Amino acid sequence: MKIKSSEFVISAVSPKQYPDDGLPEIALAGRSNVGKSSLINKLLLRKNLARTSSQPGKTQQLNYYRINEELFFVDVPGYGYAKVSKTEREAWGRMIENYLREREPLKLVLQLVDLRHPPTALDVSMYEWLSHYGIPICIVGTKADKLTKSQMPKHGKIVRETLGMPKGQPLVLFSSETGQGRDELWSIIEQAAGLPGETPAESAE
Repeated sequence: MKIKSSEFVISAVSPKQYPDDGLPEIALAGRSNVGKSSLINKLLLRKNLARTSSQPGKTQQLNYYRINEELFFVDVPGYGYAKVSKTEREAWGRMIENYLREREPLKLVLQLVDLRHPPTALDVSMYEWLSHYGIPICIVGTKADKLTKSQMPKHGKIVRETLGMPKGQPLVLFSSETGQGRDELWSIIEQAAGLPGETPAESAE
């Protein structure tokens, strides 16, 4: 994907705030601090479009980013952060579930897991929930640069086995530091969004 334009559009908390232009949407889900913002920035070759935070759970809305006037990335609130009230967690949960189940332009969920560690119980629950409702999923193992090349296959196998992934379901090993997995992930995104594939290229920021 040649990035010609990318912009933050809105932090939405209800369907009436979602964009209504019908562009395909790619959602990013994962527990807090798994690296969603860093992944967005690396995919878009931007340094600070999606703001990273040392405070887990900071994303409390659905953050929409428009790319090339062709599709949206939708950053979903991170799950598994305990320092918010039960009421807040339940409200986020309802918003996220309604979005993932009912949003017609949603074409794919990128579920991010930390490749360094086995998926958590919450990771497994999210994966099983998405699978149950037939929502297309691509698992992204983040922070791959923290492992050696020889460790990656073993850790990838652990992710597949822990989640119970079927053969053929994509697992992309990704690093926001080195760019590993960027081209592979863009290819999957373009296919899911129904966009013509392009030779990945650097954008002029």
